[in-house]
Amino acid sequence: MNTNAKNPVVITEEDYQLLKPYISDDIPQESEMTLSGELKRAVIVSKDAFPKHTIRINSKVSVLDLDTNRVIEFTIVMPAHADMRDNKISILTPMAAAMIGFRKGEEVKWKVPAGLKRFRILDVTNKM
Repeated sequence: MNTNAKNPVVITEEDYQLLKPYISDDIPQESEMTLSGELKRAVIVSKDAFPKHTIRINSKVSVLDLDTNRVIEFTIVMPAHADMRDNKISILTPMAAAMIGFRKGEEVKWKVPAGLKRFRILDVTNKM
């Protein structure tokens, strides 16, 4: 079950167009915690209307893993620009898919390879 369903995902038209090729038409209910699932329920806005401190492609993000109390910092990028040495993670990873469209201060629950994880978004930096 997607525990983020009550929070609206906000995404820019520009990011939506970049991610559109990755959207699957068939989303089995048991795997609604996917990038496709999040994008299908997203509120698409213009770049000018995009809320400050909301995560998008190229956002630098700091999150707190609420289960381990560990702070994790990364930048969400398109797959071709992913580089773990520079903490740049692909939008196609479970962590990035979990965060896209959410805002500073929000808590996100998401299924990752290690199980269900809970995160609090501490900071978001966007270059507009």
